[in-house]
Amino acid sequence: MTLRMIPPSGQSYTQILKSTMLMGGSSLVNVGLSIIRNKAFAVLLGPEGVGLIGLYGSIVDIAQAIAGLGVSSSGVRRVAEAAGTGDTERIARSAIALRRISVVLGVLGALLLMALAFPVSSFTFGDYQHVGGVMLLSLAVFFRLVAAGQSALIQGLRGIANLARINVLSGLFGTMVSIPLIYLFGAPAIAPSLVAIAAVSILPTWWYSRKICRHPTPMSPPQFGREATALLRLGVAFMASGLLTFGAAYAIRIIVLNEGGVVAAGLYQAAWALGGLYSGFILQAMGTDFYPRLTAIAADNAECNRLVNEQAEISMLLAGPGLIVTLTLAPLVMSLFYSAEFHGAVDLLRWICLGMMLRIVAWPMGFIVLAKGAQTIFFWTEVAATLVHVGLAWLFVAKLGAPGAGMAFFGLYVWHSILIYLVARRLTGFRWSPANLRHALLFLPASGLVFTAFLALPIWPAMTIGSVAVVVSGLYSLRMLVKLLPPESMPAIIKKWIAKPA
Repeated sequence: MTLRMIPPSGQSYTQILKSTMLMGGSSLVNVGLSIIRNKAFAVLLGPEGVGLIGLYGSIVDIAQAIAGLGVSSSGVRRVAEAAGTGDTERIARSAIALRRISVVLGVLGALLLMALAFPVSSFTFGDYQHVGGVMLLSLAVFFRLVAAGQSALIQGLRGIANLARINVLSGLFGTMVSIPLIYLFGAPAIAPSLVAIAAVSILPTWWYSRKICRHPTPMSPPQFGREATALLRLGVAFMASGLLTFGAAYAIRIIVLNEGGVVAAGLYQAAWALGGLYSGFILQAMGTDFYPRLTAIAADNAECNRLVNEQAEISMLLAGPGLIVTLTLAPLVMSLFYSAEFHGAVDLLRWICLGMMLRIVAWPMGFIVLAKGAQTIFFWTEVAATLVHVGLAWLFVAKLGAPGAGMAFFGLYVWHSILIYLVARRLTGFRWSPANLRHALLFLPASGLVFTAFLALPIWPAMTIGSVAVVVSGLYSLRMLVKLLPPESMPAIIKKWIAKPA
């Protein structure tokens, strides 16, 4: 058996690495901005304020998922299909419909959250003290939905470079407006800062989407109706998925809040943000470039499976060492991004990192379901994932406190990885490549070993084991990654290094 599944030209791996590095570069800038933003929030607000940010953020996420009706996600697929035909008129119709519907849904979503501010505040916090904040968040829902529609248009046309610029500018603008608000007004400015972050995200998405279909052909009402119907029909499945995902996140925050108070909710929010920070840029690249490419060849099962294996290979090689570093340096990472008050979230962060390792493995297979348009299967797998996640959190948090939420996330992906593999096998006959089996047999046991070492051993022996795992996994990933690129694209010094016998 060969070590990797490489197309003759090696161009597919090059494309995956290029798009991942492009989105990853923008994400690294956002990591730096996140350090500044999180550190400022932690110092100015403490765990209670960070917990309130997480709860408010979950409210906006759920409202956006409901009001958005999945249109931004279905819009990516619709525009990508139109772009694949090369029919400029069809692309224009899809773009116009996507823009108009996003604005309408943004208005409706804002009005809906404003109308439900009293029951949302009561259900979340047990009182009506946060009604004003919840009503203000309705503006964030509007801004987010408009920006999401514009981003979906760019993504459907695979404007990866522009999406990377949008990520950087949105993060920069959000940091510039949120920190001064919190500094000047403290906790009362949390809701206004979230609104400001959402508002400034419209600026870069508008700037980079403004040239798309600048002079569109007129659309008759029947044409617009057909486009809108297509977007909404497919969007319902995406909406259900988003609602279930954000609903689960909201429910788990409520569980942690009820069991441990606002401080525990703040620790969970900090650990969740850090656990997904490094892996986030890889998962983002999957949705940005991999999903449209997979959609274009979804009818060819063999090609579909090859592309999923290639994406999974790149993702594991990039994410594995970073997650092992986070496992090893969890206390330092928590202090760097937050403060000493958040050290109680270290164990929680490590559990989340284990779950993220499995999420990196499972996500490429999940895109098969989306690319095939298997809406029923997609919906029920999301329902099952939500029930498992919330159920495990309810059980573990009650018995073990906040770390139980991290255990629930890990348990979810143990179960979901198996389920989604069986679903992918059924849809396309998917099997893991020999290379991916080898990578998984390195990174998954290494992660488990480092995690167990910190549970069972004193700090210095555990740090030694973790450091060795970081070096070994890092060198392995680097060597494998450079071998995936076409030889002509590699510098001479790297060619010489990889040519040495292993």
